[in-house]
Amino acid sequence: MRDATQALIVIDVQNDFCPGGALAVAGGDEVVPRINALMDEFAVKVLTQDWHPADHASFAANHPGAEAFSLTEMPYGPQVLWPVHCVQGTAGAAFHPALRTDPADLILRKGFRAAIDSYSAFFENDHRTPTGLDGYLKSRGVRELTLVGLATDFCVAYSALDAARLGFGVTVLEAACRAIDLDGSLARARDDMRAAGVRLEA
Repeated sequence: MRDATQALIVIDVQNDFCPGGALAVAGGDEVVPRINALMDEFAVKVLTQDWHPADHASFAANHPGAEAFSLTEMPYGPQVLWPVHCVQGTAGAAFHPALRTDPADLILRKGFRAAIDSYSAFFENDHRTPTGLDGYLKSRGVRELTLVGLATDFCVAYSALDAARLGFGVTVLEAACRAIDLDGSLARARDDMRAAGVRLEA
């Protein structure tokens, strides 16, 4: 067991991001055994869960004529328009059935505000509206984070960058993550994380 200043943050290991899901990440389910094994190493464990209303502004279906994976401008900046995914209360929004969820100290739902997306576990995509995770972790005395889950180049990377900006030491275990890699997004995310001082480990 690692000391209590270290936390495991498990990002969005949900059915819609796994093979057969609405926004499947190739090999997304392959991360589950590694994550399950890590649960016993950490005193503090947080799971995040994408949790969108059906009318969410990031869904291409809510923009007539828009193609999935196209870009649009939101008041907070550029936004990828995604296929409908992780709608509140649906099977797609549920955690992968093999993921150990009982050990979690906290399950943090994000993306529930219809007008703004939320990749990061710490902030909405305006980079200002907090989820409350920063305060929770600091109140528990956590200083070091290990991030795993889906997808490396979006929700994991955004979470890692915000965590580093907030003063946490951050490690991303790439073998326990999988990427979407949309138009080179994985390489950009890895460069951004390294530049921010995030450790990338196998």
